[in-house]
Amino acid sequence: MTVAVRSSGWLRAMPAVFVLIWSTGFIVARYGMPYAPPLKFLAVRYALSVVCFVVWVAAARVAWPARRSQWGHLAVTGVLMQAGYLGGVWAAVHAGMGSGLVALLVGIQPVLTAIWLSMRGGAVARQQWVGLLLGFAGLLLVVARKLVATGEVNSTTMGLALLALFSITAGTLYQKHFVGPCDVRSASAIQLAAAFVVTLPLAFLETGHIQWNLASGGAMAWSVLVLSLGGSSLLYILIQRGTATAVTSLLYLVPPCTAVMAWLLFSEPITVPIVLGILLTAAGVSLVVRGGR
Repeated sequence: MTVAVRSSGWLRAMPAVFVLIWSTGFIVARYGMPYAPPLKFLAVRYALSVVCFVVWVAAARVAWPARRSQWGHLAVTGVLMQAGYLGGVWAAVHAGMGSGLVALLVGIQPVLTAIWLSMRGGAVARQQWVGLLLGFAGLLLVVARKLVATGEVNSTTMGLALLALFSITAGTLYQKHFVGPCDVRSASAIQLAAAFVVTLPLAFLETGHIQWNLASGGAMAWSVLVLSLGGSSLLYILIQRGTATAVTSLLYLVPPCTAVMAWLLFSEPITVPIVLGILLTAAGVSLVVRGGR
């Protein structure tokens, strides 16, 4: 990664900014989902994001990866972390699974990452295991009321949610292991282009079309400018700079943060269990991050 990040204050703030941006993904889905088939929406999002990154690369005269193998590794991570993860989440929500339950299932990722690393001989400290379990317990408290909802879980929605879970987990581990240092802007352009190539044929199989209005247009603009250009770039930087366990543990904070945003924007209630869950999750992530230093 060749983007210079000189400010120590910005370095410390990056995880918090990433969590805030990533948490808006479910809020955007609530605005845009009623007006667009999920894969058609994502295909347009990927295409517009690629255009923005290519323009950014050209304007800043950023170098593209020199090695062909690097392009291939970036394409694999793009398919997993963009097409697989986002496609699974959006399709599961569109098929009827609540965003809270999807967040819970995807929130298992830090545990899967830690288990994989321990099986491969990676160092996962005891303090980090405690933090992972605390974070997962807090996550359960935040979305517990979603677990009792009826009609959310069936073979289709569960399969799509598990696709998202395994895609983001595999993509994170693959990037950390195979992707070498390169500029985040050119890397993101390649990742999103690969996601577009995989998603477009599937989008043609969906029925219906995108209904463009203020809600869907705003959701698309936020998805491209903030989630893709901002959130995906920050995730790439964090993976390159930190341990896989510490970075993925940040995703524990997404459902609690989303709950707070839903309370502010949609007046969804925040109960005592949700507050306790947020505190438990924050404590767990703190233990994981400190244990990985």
